Amino acid sequence: MRATAIDRTVAQAEDEGIGDPILVLHGGMGDSTAWSRVTDRLRDRFRTVRLHRRQYRSDLPRPVSMADEVEHVAAIAGELERPVLVGHSSGAVLALEAMVADPGCYAGAVLYEPPVVIDAPLGGKRLVPARAALAEGRPGRALTIFLRDVVQLPPAAAIAGGVVGGHGHLRDRIVQQLDDSDAIDELGNRLGEYATLKLPMLLIGGDRSPRHLGERLDALERVLPQSRRLLMHGQGHNAERQAPDRLATAIASFMDGLEPDAERADRQAGS
Repeated sequence: MRATAIDRTVAQAEDEGIGDPILVLHGGMGDSTAWSRVTDRLRDRFRTVRLHRRQYRSDLPRPVSMADEVEHVAAIAGELERPVLVGHSSGAVLALEAMVADPGCYAGAVLYEPPVVIDAPLGGKRLVPARAALAEGRPGRALTIFLRDVVQLPPAAAIAGGVVGGHGHLRDRIVQQLDDSDAIDELGNRLGEYATLKLPMLLIGGDRSPRHLGERLDALERVLPQSRRLLMHGQGHNAERQAPDRLATAIASFMDGLEPDAERADRQAGS
């Protein structure tokens, strides 16, 4: 699927299946394939559309702000009929921003551990040594620093991630990941804006994820008026790879529980 955004850049997404639409916004260092194992399990009942996020495309000008990305989400959503947004990590922050920009375009959202700013910046000064490592031609070291100091993975896991990220073909993704973190920091604390969203939302977290991600979910749960929480036992921040069946089941259950627009309008008219 292709759709032209307001600034005339072209948004791109993978469009599969038939049924109520789900628009997936992948997390850091990903692309439109990142959630394919989950959408493969959904597309027999739902129309699944996986956006290739603007932040992670090398064919478009940089830098990329969250507002720029919202334009691409809106362009694809405009080709659908009030999709449910499924956002992972920074993609879940993007989902929140898209809903704030135009809540009427969306039917709700499933948000998997969005790293929203709640007090101190997400990356801030902690990204300085990561960018220095990139300037020195050490992308693996840069990713290790990001995973250790920003994502707050255990040191061994951060080092392992850095070894994988050290391959040359991933260098651009590492730069994009650091830019993604900066884009979230530029938003600042947006809990007040998110509190205005009167859309049904499912907040997903893993009991093996870094603690700060759970704290950010706590903050969101307190302000979102129509949210509920799902804790995935035995999972961390990448259940889309480790437990795609469980994520697909959670998303399908959320979709099945949505109130049809006509019923919601009748209820609100009578209240």
